Amino acid sequence: MSETQTPVQGTTAAPGEPGAQELAGRYSRSMIGVFGTPQRVLVRGEGTRVWDADGKEYLDLLGGIAVNALGHAHPDVVAAMTKQAGTLVHVSNFFATPTQIELAERLLQLAAAPEGSGVFFTNSGTESNEAAFKIARRTGRPRILALENSFHGRTMGALALTHKEAYRVPFEPLPGGVEFLPAGDIAALEAALAPGDVAALVLEPIQGEAGVLPLPEGYLRAARELTARHGALLILDEVQTGVGRTGEWFAHQRTGGVVPDVMTLAKGLGGGFPIGAVLTFGEHATGLLSPGQHGTTFGGNPLGAAVSLAVLGTIAEDDLLGNVRTLGGRLQAQVSELAGRDARITGVRGAGLLQGITLAAPIAPQVVAAALEAGFILNAANPTTLRLAPPLIITGEELDSFVEALPALLDRAEQAAADTTDEKRS
Repeated sequence: MSETQTPVQGTTAAPGEPGAQELAGRYSRSMIGVFGTPQRVLVRGEGTRVWDADGKEYLDLLGGIAVNALGHAHPDVVAAMTKQAGTLVHVSNFFATPTQIELAERLLQLAAAPEGSGVFFTNSGTESNEAAFKIARRTGRPRILALENSFHGRTMGALALTHKEAYRVPFEPLPGGVEFLPAGDIAALEAALAPGDVAALVLEPIQGEAGVLPLPEGYLRAARELTARHGALLILDEVQTGVGRTGEWFAHQRTGGVVPDVMTLAKGLGGGFPIGAVLTFGEHATGLLSPGQHGTTFGGNPLGAAVSLAVLGTIAEDDLLGNVRTLGGRLQAQVSELAGRDARITGVRGAGLLQGITLAAPIAPQVVAAALEAGFILNAANPTTLRLAPPLIITGEELDSFVEALPALLDRAEQAAADTTDEKRS
């Protein structure tokens, strides 16, 4: 906690301000219930901390699901947003703005994109993947390959690329032509590509929603070689893994020499402001969409572009990539050591500050609930995996505090699971 932060755990809402119970009631009466009941009503954030409507403080180990790259209320983000809001916020894509152009150039430079590459700005990850889907369709080839356990978004095109049936089935029929392959099976990939009619292979370098599952060693390089050989696009969904999350600007850069044809971004790109991007590498991929074939009203607006430039600039200036690599290794080492002493923890996987802690029993939701009560925000990617994706500015001491608390959180989670079982039996 910084010197400017004052611990307020245990306090209540300020006089005249609505409390959590009142706000939760208003939420349930006014919102469509697609997100279920909110775990808390949050009212303020600073750095790696947030506070709820009753004044309780939490260490944010989820970062808005890998979104808040610089934490909350970062002065560089606030300054960029305030300055740009005083000049131009939105002008439509009939016009260009200096911030939009500068951001596109910066992204191409960070991605080491070759001459003839380009950027299309969106507002979210699913919208970025929709655009990538349309780029694949423009190849004229009928088939698109994705991976089992994939997650690419909730809109209809992105959902067609998403493997989980619970997400897909209620909205079928979805756009067709998508086939799912087992991640890591190079022989299956080669067989699927062999007929020569595959438009694209779409994959995440680390499958975040599936439980922080890195692609098996060698698979990404093989995917690049095979798609190039058979004339298919390699589309990398870096919505969750991009913008420094793994200790490189983009996760595929951890596999030296792999350059995709298309890359999709969002989440950390705006540090909390909604902005996404699609990068096309080389003239062939860049030329697949012609004027009038795609668009968006708000994509690349000057306010979002200014904020994104501030995020990228701060990551570079403060060497946050180095911080991510150091702390990611430290966290993995500490959790592995703890797993050697506590059989309830079976391992840890991921890269940088996208980590999944695996459990022996399916009690991850109960651990998340216990952690929230103890002042930690994380989530259960699946019943046996805890996902951590904290702000890139987090400190080693803050991560240490969670690792030290984890055995007690597991105790409480086991008791909660046992209580639930007893209630069902009775």
